[in-house]
Amino acid sequence: IVQILARTPAIRDFFLIPDNYKGCKSLLVSRCGELLRKIWNTRNFKGQVSLHEFMQAVILASKKRFTLDTQSDPVEFASWLLNALHADLTGGKIKKQSIITKCFQGELEVTTEKGTGKGKAATAAADVTERMPFLLLGLDLPPAPLFKDTLEKNIIPQVPIFNIMRKFDGSTVTDDIRLGRRKFRITRLPQYLCLHMKRFTKNNFFVEKNPTIVNFPVKNMELRDIIPVPEGTPSSKYDLVANVVHDGRAGEGTYRVHIHRKAEEIWYEVQDLRVIDILPQMVALSEAYFQVYQLQQPSAVDTKASQQQQQQQQQQQ
Repeated sequence: IVQILARTPAIRDFFLIPDNYKGCKSLLVSRCGELLRKIWNTRNFKGQVSLHEFMQAVILASKKRFTLDTQSDPVEFASWLLNALHADLTGGKIKKQSIITKCFQGELEVTTEKGTGKGKAATAAADVTERMPFLLLGLDLPPAPLFKDTLEKNIIPQVPIFNIMRKFDGSTVTDDIRLGRRKFRITRLPQYLCLHMKRFTKNNFFVEKNPTIVNFPVKNMELRDIIPVPEGTPSSKYDLVANVVHDGRAGEGTYRVHIHRKAEEIWYEVQDLRVIDILPQMVALSEAYFQVYQLQQPSAVDTKASQQQQQQQQQQQ
């Protein structure tokens, strides 16, 4: 997760200049800035930096929820860290903007069918529509097969990311006993889109892992082909910048991360102190658990074409 933050240019540039957050008294923010400055220090002759001071601040701020001697879920840590940094940078005023929300925050329109769930819609006379911000989106994987194939081996299913992204097309209904029958539509695209593949299912007895392989593009993921894109959006193409993978069984196993180095157009696999270069094709074959995509900046030609299309639509209306 630290590798992902370090590879997010806007986050990196913000924390490299201490004056940007000199009014913030948070130890977590201070240690995060120190860590990123160590990573990007041009005079650093070592190939690694120490996380000790940063992790001490994390342990203190999370009240020992995340510790050095226990492996934690990277999605839980990412969600906690982004929210904690945002809260500290805004002085507890969560609705105020920070560098975290500028980079990672998008907006969802959630429509809950009347008479379903245990919230407002349960007693409402009409469907309830709300808008809410998000920092990451959870994607539901299809259930793993229960039966073996003719060779007595478990079949590992595959699903395109475009199929599971249709959860946010505004028409697909998601059923939940507590929250009701809901439809989701993205009303604002973030600069960096964080996706969480829900691989683990918990019940009263054990944790089960879904081994489904998600097929995804490393470059040029066009959301316009999958879901309705908000009006006036100049670009809806995303490039993958980080991919967190889980290896092993549920409740144990290890995590590794694939990081894209844009300057060299090379992918690296990082696991603790082990760093190797890897082919982009190998990134796409992994059991992805958490991904970060960067929105492509539209070219001048694309921007002009988009503006002309909007003008034509306004004239027709």
